[in-house]
Amino acid sequence: MTVLQRRGGPVKHLAYRRTTRLKAPLEEEINNANAAIVVKGVKELIARFHEAPLIVFWESTKACPLACKHCRADAIFKPLPGELTTAEGKRLIEQVAEFGDPKPLLVITGGDPLMRPDLFELVDYANMLGVPVSLAPAVSPNLTEETLKEFKTHGVKSISISLDGARPETHDELRGVPGSFHDTVKAIKTALEVGMPVQVNTVVWRKSLPELPEVAKLLRDLGVRVWEVFFLIVTGRAREELDITPEDYEAAVQFLVDVSTYGFQVRTVEAPFYRRAKLERLEGKTYNHSLYRELTERLRKYLGSPTRGVDPTIVPTRDGFGIIFVGYDGTVTPSGFLPYPLGNVRRQSLVEIYRKHPLLLRMRNGEFGGRCGVCRYRDICGGSRARAYAYFGDPLAEDPACIYKP
Repeated sequence: MTVLQRRGGPVKHLAYRRTTRLKAPLEEEINNANAAIVVKGVKELIARFHEAPLIVFWESTKACPLACKHCRADAIFKPLPGELTTAEGKRLIEQVAEFGDPKPLLVITGGDPLMRPDLFELVDYANMLGVPVSLAPAVSPNLTEETLKEFKTHGVKSISISLDGARPETHDELRGVPGSFHDTVKAIKTALEVGMPVQVNTVVWRKSLPELPEVAKLLRDLGVRVWEVFFLIVTGRAREELDITPEDYEAAVQFLVDVSTYGFQVRTVEAPFYRRAKLERLEGKTYNHSLYRELTERLRKYLGSPTRGVDPTIVPTRDGFGIIFVGYDGTVTPSGFLPYPLGNVRRQSLVEIYRKHPLLLRMRNGEFGGRCGVCRYRDICGGSRARAYAYFGDPLAEDPACIYKP
C-alpha cells in the first residue's frame, strides 16, 4: 500500500484489483477490434481538441437562490459586482464562434443563469451566430413550466438538472433546501413533457454513492437517457467529509460502465478514469469488488438484464482539454473546478488563451507527474487536473483518486 501525501493529510492509494477471464479466440478478436475502432475515433477528437474545445462553460452569474454544500461557485443570492455585462456577454459569444466550425457548445451556467434578466437576449445572439446553447438552471421558483417552454422557443438545445440522491433526505441535505428533491423530480418531468431534452447531473458523495442504483432506476422511470456523474473536488463549498475513498471511486466508475449497458449515455466529470475502465471492459477485462457487486446486483434487480454491450463512446475531454471555463467576471480557467487563472476575456481572446497558454499546452501534451505521466491511458484519461491541484497544489500532478497502477 502506497501513501500519497496531500494537503490536509495522507490519502491511501489502494491497489487496483481486477480479474481477467479466459476468452475464446474469436471473442478476444472481437474485443480487440472494438477497442481499435474506439482508439481511432479518440485520436481524431484529440487532434480537434488541440485547436478548439468541445464545450465552453460560462458562469454567467454567481447569483443563485440555493445554498448547496458542494457548490464550486460559492454562489450567493445577489449578483457580484464585475459580472460581464450584456455587451461583454455578446462579445464572449463572438469569441466562442471564432473557434470556427464545428462551433463549441456554450453551456450557460452559474449560480443560476435565470437570475440574469438578459438571458434570452444572450441565447438569441448565440443562435444568430450559430453557437449552440445549453443551460444549467437551478431548480428554484424561477424554473416554471412557462420558462421551460421559453427555453424551447428560444432554441436552447438541452438543459441539465441536478439530482444528487435517490431519496429526498440525501438530495435535500446537499442542496440545502427542504423539498428540493420533489421540486427537482417535478422539473425533470415537466421539461420532458414540453419536449426539452434533459441531462441529469448527480454528484457522487458519501451519501449518494450507495444510492446510485436507485438513481439509475429513477432516471429510467422518468425517461432520462443522459446521466452526467460528478465526482467531488474539494473546492468552493465542497468539504473533504463529503468525499469518498479512491477504492470507492473505482467501484463507482466500474458500476457506471454497467449502467451504460442499459442504453444510458453516461458521462463523468472529474473522473476521466471512467474512460480507462470502459476501454478495459471493451478489451474483455472484468472487475470484482464488494461495493461494485452490491451496486450492480441492485441495478440488475431494478432494470433486469443488460439491453446492449458496453457503450463504446469515448470523448477524451478533461480540464483545459476539450473544455474551457469562463468565470462570472471573465476570468478563464481550465474548468470550473480548477481555479487556476489563465487570462480574462475582457482583455484577451478566448481562442488565443485556449490555443496558446503554456499550462494548457502542457496539459494537452500529457506532461503529467507521477502515475498519470507514465500511464498507457494518458491520452484518453489524463486524470483530474482539478483534483491534482486541490490535493497537491500542482495541476500537472497525478490524480490521487485513481487506483490504477501503470
